[in-house]
Amino acid sequence: MKLAEALPLDTPFLLYIFPVYACNFRCRYCIFSVDMAKRGFISDQVMLDFALYKKSIDEAATFPQKLKVLRFVGMGEPLLHKDMAAMVTYAKTKEVANIIEIISNGSLLSPAMSDKLIAAGLSRMIISLQGTSREKYLAVSQVKIDFDKFIDNIKYFYEHKREAHLYIKVMDTALDGKADEQKFYEIFGDICDSIGIEHTVPIYPGVDYKKVLGDKDLPVTQFGLPVTEVKICPQPFFSMQINPDGKVVPCFSLDYPEIIGDCREQSIKEIWNGDKFRRFRGRMLCGAEHVCKTCDHCNIIKYRMSPEDSLNNDAERMKARVAPTVCGDRIKLQEHIPLVTPPWLFMLNYQGIVI
Repeated sequence: MKLAEALPLDTPFLLYIFPVYACNFRCRYCIFSVDMAKRGFISDQVMLDFALYKKSIDEAATFPQKLKVLRFVGMGEPLLHKDMAAMVTYAKTKEVANIIEIISNGSLLSPAMSDKLIAAGLSRMIISLQGTSREKYLAVSQVKIDFDKFIDNIKYFYEHKREAHLYIKVMDTALDGKADEQKFYEIFGDICDSIGIEHTVPIYPGVDYKKVLGDKDLPVTQFGLPVTEVKICPQPFFSMQINPDGKVVPCFSLDYPEIIGDCREQSIKEIWNGDKFRRFRGRMLCGAEHVCKTCDHCNIIKYRMSPEDSLNNDAERMKARVAPTVCGDRIKLQEHIPLVTPPWLFMLNYQGIVI
């Protein structure tokens, strides 16, 4: 559907749950390849409390409609959370979303984990690969994996998945030419429901993409569509993200434009319909440059844009019915979020997990 024709939304289409600010990989195109001290503020907490998660899901169930998608993702590996399967079960029991999905690197998808997630009612598992060999994983992600066992574990999920959909994808920079692309399809093509090669694009601040991409031209988005000018970011109009510390942000940018609420103090329904979020949307309708420096310089939506989400030509007629107009009222990131990471976070690099 065309997003502009659906707005304003009484229920977000998409709710991101960011359950773990930690990863067991250090992929060279990802923020986890950047020292923690250089990332800026991301979360006051590593793991999302299960009680706070349940509160948020209970509140999401009070929206007038179901969410289209509840997505477990964020800056980290979701399967590191000990309650991941229980989180899926709870959302499924509450019937809060049409689709419940996880985006994972797949390294922790053991048969036992697969059984739990499938029994919990997971709708879709998206596995992001980092190559077609043990050697490539070491080069891209700086980890040693048993690649044959990794394939067997994915095959186990596929063979036992019931109604779940399995999508396997890989970034083009993790493959070495056409022969490796063919190898990717030969290995994984028969043990998934859908498969694809996505483009590595420069979306994470602090990552040296010159080193990753070289002089490669970037005429297309991560998903292969033409790159177009994005005057108005559509994300805050249809989605919101709950971080591990309960703070809510309007998009999945790492350099947060603004923290628009806190699930520990408000309901997510109040946050979605609240004045702070409305004012943010109002500034965005005036153009990203009127929101803050972060939005003005953000590459994420530029390289992940879907044509039906474009609001470039609909802003004027939407201002009155979607959000109050506050053009020119730019905010400073420092006025809304702490920039100093608590010292204890730096001490939690254990068992090969990066935070």
